[in-house]
Amino acid sequence: MGNVISVGSKIKSIRESKQISAEQLAERSGLSLEQIERIEGNINLPSLAPLLKIARALGVRLGTFLDDNDNLGPVVCRKNEQPQSISFSSETGNSHNYLNFFALAQSKAGRHMEPFLIDIDSASKDGYQLSSHEGEEFMFVLEGIVEVTYGNEKYVLNPGESIYYDSIVEHNVHAANESKAKIVAVVYTPF
Repeated sequence: MGNVISVGSKIKSIRESKQISAEQLAERSGLSLEQIERIEGNINLPSLAPLLKIARALGVRLGTFLDDNDNLGPVVCRKNEQPQSISFSSETGNSHNYLNFFALAQSKAGRHMEPFLIDIDSASKDGYQLSSHEGEEFMFVLEGIVEVTYGNEKYVLNPGESIYYDSIVEHNVHAANESKAKIVAVVYTPF
């Protein structure tokens, strides 16, 4: 679906335009310099939590990494028009979680919510990593079965079901039963 956006290149471009060094970005975001360099070099695809930290450290909204538009009016996403995709990967020594995001409002400037269509793979057999960030998330399951780990609880969602939660609580979203799923998600992060 669509073209993959180079998030790392966009981050580097924004950082340089604001005359912020990679070291300063690492310090402000709480990430290591190596993580910043690997993300900017498109070696690692950031998961949502580090990407939100980078956006906050750069003083931009999350959607800035996905768009170049200044359209303040409504944005319509037609079924036959394929939005650009962006992949987020969270990899540690013992976990792997893969999400493929399709931004549904990337041409809407000044937005405070980020709506996505997301293809989700199941968590690896080695488990998954929980993450947290400021804001709120809403998800509606279109296809497959989704498992949401939220703090100490697990929620299993079937097609037609949804969940809304505070993102500050550690969480993870993945397809259940080693399958695939598709959801619509809206992420809100205070700026």
